Amino acid sequence: MTSARYVEDPRPDVRVLPPRAAMRSDAPRIDLCGRWRFDLAPRVEAAPAGFADPGFDDSAWAQLPVPAHWQLHGYGAPAYTNTRYPFPIDPPHVPTENPTGSYRRTVAVPEDWAGARIVLRFEGVDSCFAVWVNGHEVGTAQGSRLPSEFDVTEAVRPGADNVVAVRVHQWSAGSYLEDQDMWWLSGIFRDVALLARPAGGVDDVFVHAGYDGGTGTLRVDAPRGARVRVPELGVDVAAGDEVRIEGVQPWSAEVPRLYDLEVVTPGERVDLRVGFRTVRIADGVLTVNGSRVLLRGVNRHEFHPDRGRALTEQDMLDDVLLMKRHNVNAVRTSHYPPHPRFLELCDEYGLYVVDECDLETHGFVHVGWRGNPTDDPAWGDAFEDRMRRMVERDKNHACVIMWSLGNESWAGRNLERMYRYAHDRDPGRPVHYEHCPDGRWSDVYSRMYASHAEVELIGRREEPARGVDPVQDAARRAAPFVLCEYAHAMGNGPGGLTEYQELFEAHPRCQGGFVWEWIDHGIRTRDAQGREFFGYGGDFGEELHDGNFVADGLLFPDRTPSPGLHEFAKVVEPVRIAGIPDGRLRITNLYEVLDLGHLRFSWTVEEEGVEVGSGELAVPAVAPGRSVELDPPAAARGTAETWLTVRADLAAGTPWAPAGHRIAWGQVQLAQRPRVPVVRGTGTPALDRVGGVLTGLAGVAVDGPRLDAWRAPTDNDRIPHDSAADAWRALGLHRLRHRVVEVRDSDGDVVVHTRTAPAALDACFHTTARWTPLDGGGVLLDVSVRPEGEWPGPLPRLGLVWSLPAGLDRVTWFGRGPGEAYPDTHRASRVGRFTSSVDGLQTPYVMPQENGRRAGVRWAELTGTGTGLRIEAMPSGEGDPETFGLTVRRWTSADLDAARHPVDLEPGDRVWLTVDLAHRGVGTASCGPDVLPRHELHAAPARLRLALRPV
Repeated sequence: MTSARYVEDPRPDVRVLPPRAAMRSDAPRIDLCGRWRFDLAPRVEAAPAGFADPGFDDSAWAQLPVPAHWQLHGYGAPAYTNTRYPFPIDPPHVPTENPTGSYRRTVAVPEDWAGARIVLRFEGVDSCFAVWVNGHEVGTAQGSRLPSEFDVTEAVRPGADNVVAVRVHQWSAGSYLEDQDMWWLSGIFRDVALLARPAGGVDDVFVHAGYDGGTGTLRVDAPRGARVRVPELGVDVAAGDEVRIEGVQPWSAEVPRLYDLEVVTPGERVDLRVGFRTVRIADGVLTVNGSRVLLRGVNRHEFHPDRGRALTEQDMLDDVLLMKRHNVNAVRTSHYPPHPRFLELCDEYGLYVVDECDLETHGFVHVGWRGNPTDDPAWGDAFEDRMRRMVERDKNHACVIMWSLGNESWAGRNLERMYRYAHDRDPGRPVHYEHCPDGRWSDVYSRMYASHAEVELIGRREEPARGVDPVQDAARRAAPFVLCEYAHAMGNGPGGLTEYQELFEAHPRCQGGFVWEWIDHGIRTRDAQGREFFGYGGDFGEELHDGNFVADGLLFPDRTPSPGLHEFAKVVEPVRIAGIPDGRLRITNLYEVLDLGHLRFSWTVEEEGVEVGSGELAVPAVAPGRSVELDPPAAARGTAETWLTVRADLAAGTPWAPAGHRIAWGQVQLAQRPRVPVVRGTGTPALDRVGGVLTGLAGVAVDGPRLDAWRAPTDNDRIPHDSAADAWRALGLHRLRHRVVEVRDSDGDVVVHTRTAPAALDACFHTTARWTPLDGGGVLLDVSVRPEGEWPGPLPRLGLVWSLPAGLDRVTWFGRGPGEAYPDTHRASRVGRFTSSVDGLQTPYVMPQENGRRAGVRWAELTGTGTGLRIEAMPSGEGDPETFGLTVRRWTSADLDAARHPVDLEPGDRVWLTVDLAHRGVGTASCGPDVLPRHELHAAPARLRLALRPV
């Protein structure tokens, strides 16, 4: 049996076959996925000796599915770190405590395979492995998310059972190149197959399919003597011949036109789907088929809450369909090439792809980048090998519009080798890399988490110099700009999407970017009581971990869209519907290829959220980048607040969505909310004159309100160094105390003056609440808040909190909805009338935090058991707030703050109602810019008039 020295050797094994394109072939193939015998040892030396011998007795071993990660099947445990290596930095060495999995299975090879060259192919093994067939060592490989092939012809016995044995190591030299922000998970996690390669077959194919102004060009590099056929286009030419084809339909993410192509030799036929398209950087702008591309993108890790990175085809299809249905048009494969089937789906359904190499050395940042392999020539072959394996596997995909060298590996000579290989082999695609200051190994200027102000400067090409070489810096400044990561979608957020999109649309150089990231990596698990939740770093006994930083996606782990995805879909929608000052509608086509003829436009008119009219809107087939102005299809009929909503839906079904799927919508207000006169009633409000709060209303046991300036910190509030949440806790906003200064009667009203302040400080809020009895048994609350003293920094919220009976479990409101909204995340919410259970108002973030707020509420009714409660904004004059923010929960903000997982939140015997006078935005400070100044909240006078009535 081979020595394990290969584990710490970064050099590629010469026995691995040269990389080649992923292809569908009619040559014989045996799928080796399924149940394998499996044993896990704590270190290399403890692995079973002689396990590769055909006669080895593995009957006592367990069985493990392939593909799979062994940690998700009870062997060891998953571990999460963001940047830190979970082992000492000592390249290329790894700890002696190196869990090692031994796999065995038997495969019957047909007798008619005799005489064929037989290849064993692994699509992905984490992190390093060695292979034996019938006891013969055939090779070793590293590069977890890349394919490896071995010639096993001499070892295989056709017409007999053959034993395949694989030894997989959790840590290897390759682990230093795979420090991506994700779970450390091991094993054979992608497909395995045995291939019979026929004599005179098609070992490799490189399709060059360009497009220019209606004409396609096609050349296919393939073995000598092969024929290239595209039956639909009447093409039948020899491999290597270039042909021009008139009338070809081009491929784009909006119209992903593919043609079936065959490469045929006497021994084999290979089937490919080809898209004609040309990617160029022209005049400093990235173009596809001559059109500027605006990337409405996401970063996508491969993840499933039960299977980790061992995805099924359905998982991949689910991702693609969800992306298309939420207006995503681009994917960065962070930070490794995906399963090859995913790229086929992107070709078919239409997504631009930045295909990223399996490379990240981020952990070296913690030692000042000392020893970073990126600039060590001893690792050069490993770097170039990884780039070669990605480019060769994926080179025939129309969806791949850029190669990426990898992620956060700083700078060094080995990147140049990768860059040169990609350019020399495939000059038709630009190359991307972010993590070097002057951009010398990137054809686009790429940044992460640049602020809005910096993006504005970059858009004008006025950003500060980033390199010492003025010639190189000038080249970088002339390049297209892409935010390879932005809008960190962690927990409640991301905020600021609208302002980014405005910059992308205003400056041609700013070509969009990729939200970090697509999905929360929460692993499905259970607590001691058997309650299911999604675990994150630290939930599996890790000594070193980065908590819930692994949960930062637009999807929850079970692929349920988060509020952040709904917000993103609205912000980047390719049709803009808006009112203009002269009262007409403006409809703008933001597609790059499609006109608006594929959409059906409809309208509804609602008075105070109740539909009173609807119809179809005739919209011409507006060309890309153009607008049309139309008269509104209806006018207000009465005095109620009235809104016109126009929707753009698919007129016919597509492969990714049925007819009627919503693409875009817009609202125009036709009539303002009327002022409602206050009719005074008799009697005295039921107030606790010691506590200064309402105790009842028409039989409803009410307790409140009390002034609140706290929210359970979001991830964006609490994660940054010197975070907002730290400042709020230092001020004591989570432990405010109240002193009733005065309760007095005034002309039939009751006036309560309260001083609210945290311990140990002299800053406070003075609240004056005037209670007026209303006709019909309600009360009018006119509350004004005045801060006093020094309040450094922003506040999270200024709100009024009530405690209500738990039986009030239904909420109906007129305002923005149906989902949650905050000052910088409200584009996806429209004005209307909505109903939900109290439980349905909550957003189950993997880490509990502030959530569930409804914005722009005019009135809300809480109903259920017994008498309900209606609360309504009652502005009395110019400048008074017309609306309020609404949060209704079965637990307090303190309960929410203390919880680590949603299962920690236990409903009590009360419902907690919070009415916001004002609220801070959420931003993206967990990794990126904090809340924009326009969405900040500082201590300032505030007022709100509310009518409370029984229902």
